[in-house]
Amino acid sequence: MITNTELEKKGNIFPSKITAFDKDVNSFTFTTENGVVLQVTILRGELFRFRYSTNDRFANDFSYAINNHYHTSHNQLEMKDDSEYYTITTSKLICKVAKKNLKVKMYDSIDGTLVNQDELGFHWEESYEHGGDIVKMSKVSHDGESYFGLGDKSNNLNLKGKRFENWVTDSYAYGKETDPIYKAIPFYTGLYNKKAYGIFFDNTFRSFFDFSQERRYVTSFWAQGGEMNYYFIYGPNMVDVVKNYTELTGKPKLPPLWALGFHQCKWSYFPESKVKEITSTFRQLQIPCDAIYLDIDYMDGFRCFTWNKDYFPDPKRMVKELADDGFKTVAIIDPGIKIDPDYEIFQEGLAKDYFCKRADGPYAKGKVWPGECYFPDFTKPEVRKWWAGLFKELIGEIGVRGVWNDMNEPAIMEVPNKTFPHDVRHDYDDNPCSHRKAHNIYGMQMARATYHGVKKFAHPKRPFVITRAAYSGTQRYTSTWTGDNIANWEHLWIANVQVQRLATSGFSFAGSDIGGFAEQPQGELFTRWIQLGAFHPFFRVHSSGDHGEQEPWTFGEDITDIVRKFIELRYQLLPYLYTAFWEYTERGIPLIKSLVMYDQEDANTHYRIDEFIFGNSILVCPVLEPNAKGRRMYIPRGNWYNYWTDKIEIGGKEIWVEADIDTMPLFIKEGAIIPKYPVQQYVGEKKIEETVLDVYYKEGVEDSQFFEDLQDGYDYTTGNYCLRTFKLTGRKNQLVIQQHIEGSFKSDSKTFKIQIHGLPFKIDTIQLDNQLEAIEAVEEHGYLSITVNEDFTELDFNSATLTP
Repeated sequence: MITNTELEKKGNIFPSKITAFDKDVNSFTFTTENGVVLQVTILRGELFRFRYSTNDRFANDFSYAINNHYHTSHNQLEMKDDSEYYTITTSKLICKVAKKNLKVKMYDSIDGTLVNQDELGFHWEESYEHGGDIVKMSKVSHDGESYFGLGDKSNNLNLKGKRFENWVTDSYAYGKETDPIYKAIPFYTGLYNKKAYGIFFDNTFRSFFDFSQERRYVTSFWAQGGEMNYYFIYGPNMVDVVKNYTELTGKPKLPPLWALGFHQCKWSYFPESKVKEITSTFRQLQIPCDAIYLDIDYMDGFRCFTWNKDYFPDPKRMVKELADDGFKTVAIIDPGIKIDPDYEIFQEGLAKDYFCKRADGPYAKGKVWPGECYFPDFTKPEVRKWWAGLFKELIGEIGVRGVWNDMNEPAIMEVPNKTFPHDVRHDYDDNPCSHRKAHNIYGMQMARATYHGVKKFAHPKRPFVITRAAYSGTQRYTSTWTGDNIANWEHLWIANVQVQRLATSGFSFAGSDIGGFAEQPQGELFTRWIQLGAFHPFFRVHSSGDHGEQEPWTFGEDITDIVRKFIELRYQLLPYLYTAFWEYTERGIPLIKSLVMYDQEDANTHYRIDEFIFGNSILVCPVLEPNAKGRRMYIPRGNWYNYWTDKIEIGGKEIWVEADIDTMPLFIKEGAIIPKYPVQQYVGEKKIEETVLDVYYKEGVEDSQFFEDLQDGYDYTTGNYCLRTFKLTGRKNQLVIQQHIEGSFKSDSKTFKIQIHGLPFKIDTIQLDNQLEAIEAVEEHGYLSITVNEDFTELDFNSATLTP
């Protein structure tokens, strides 16, 4: 064990004993003999903030990550003072602050068990190169303790034994061991003694996390500047930790339903005739698709907010014609503004002094796709407002429906560090700083400005924005993808890990470049990637034109048929996914849950990587190896129906599942009710007059929900939605489905086709709203099917005799 004395010899400084204490409503301030100040603020009974200063005072309290509308509350708050500790107690946590050195211990206030404790605790060293402090925190890591989160890291889900760096980086063709990459999300969940807690280190400087790599029994995090400022979030359920973090940093708004459909993208589709060729082929082959993307070649010389009129002579007409055929156009916008005195946006940005500058005065200049560029300072409110206004023509007049922010790390070509020099200055919302502090939030603030521009000019429709770079809280504004991956089997595995990890980090609206951005996949790999992508919230094929074609029909008719099958399945499941997204926006519940989040008490789930829960009721296990006819997978607790065969598997064990190229392992949790729409070629193509409810029998009780609205716009915020809560009660000779309805929305659908899977008895009578009805239950495809009015209150299926 490293001692304080050894570290002090290396320049580390530690707090001394507490000499002063102060209390103010929900915060407690402790000051030490050597001028260290610890402020403990109780935001909720399960959420504490720890903020340290090394010089008797705090800087302005400002964060881009924290949701300004976060609701604080606690119903119990007590403070006790004894010879060794100050003890703060809430209904969920007991916090002990040691008087001799500021070390902190956290306990569950219900059963008194230890949840987390400082090892060396807070310490720091002065940064003689840059000024300020290098701030550090170390905590005890116990045997069996596991760690999850940190955004899009491409390594194993469980972080134990690894070290990571948070510095947003353009990482073309990254691999499993590459770090850092595109995002900086300094939040992780720890799991110890079956109790989960979270730590969010809200510090935008380059930061590091070590999960028992350097020292076996120590987890530590530190940053190269700023404050030691972290939030401690207690569960004890892992999903509650992530929910609370997502509320703290901000939940997203509902996207338009089409944004959850299938999207096709390439670098690049041009000219217009090529775009039309692609979209018409989708419709000819009856492969559903909702969005077509325009990469940088649609611009005039890669100048943002311009059009190459040789390739796209009349973009407004083209966008309308695409829309008439069901395609929403999404266009890329990068941060680099070409240095060109004849370019209006460059002239305006220069005249208004909106571009980033070096420390000694000149504008920061870097080479990107247009050549030499200047870069807007998105940390300045006036610049964000200006940038938002630039979308008037693209969105408001031409009719583009979504914007894709790329290269916003910011990425700079042909420089060793791939980004701005450290001395570039930023306004940081009137908290002036260098790029060392602003780098990790630059892409986030560009996405924020883009979001507000698209939102303004798309109104009354909802905005759709995608970003590559992100910091904690970016989920408030945008979706994301995992960057420039490679068309190989390892990257299929990485894509599965990254999307799970992002959901565990509060950022659920995520996906990968299906098929791989770099290089060319073979048909089998493309198929397996489509199968996985169909169960990722963001579902997009994207590839580099340098490596060939990558449309669904590229790999032959057999592959096309399988790809179509899974894209159609995605469109059938849109109401299920949309309901899960509503739950994410309302409650912060992730759209995707790793098995450890589903059942943290089962130690077998702590190192499971491949399997995940899609929504609340669908278990997915992608096939991640070539030439596979099936695979082994872990079935978590409970009973699960094989989606393809209706065979029930009992959970808590590993099994072999058949999965030839035309299928993949999918299971439905018993008791679930899954809403489905008919297959459409695009969202809104059909008037949906009947919705399918797939009901999976369970002996016991289970609740499911189904959310509907106009699928776009904001009427749902004023009550024009319909939330159906289904309560399924199964007995040996009876199945009861009760429905409760909230909201005023009335859809075109008037009936439910209820398809009952796994019913263990023969139906003798059916009661609808307590009245015996002459409803015929038809057996088809191995399940029973009946049609009822969608506004039923209670549906009872009864057997006169028990089935042997």
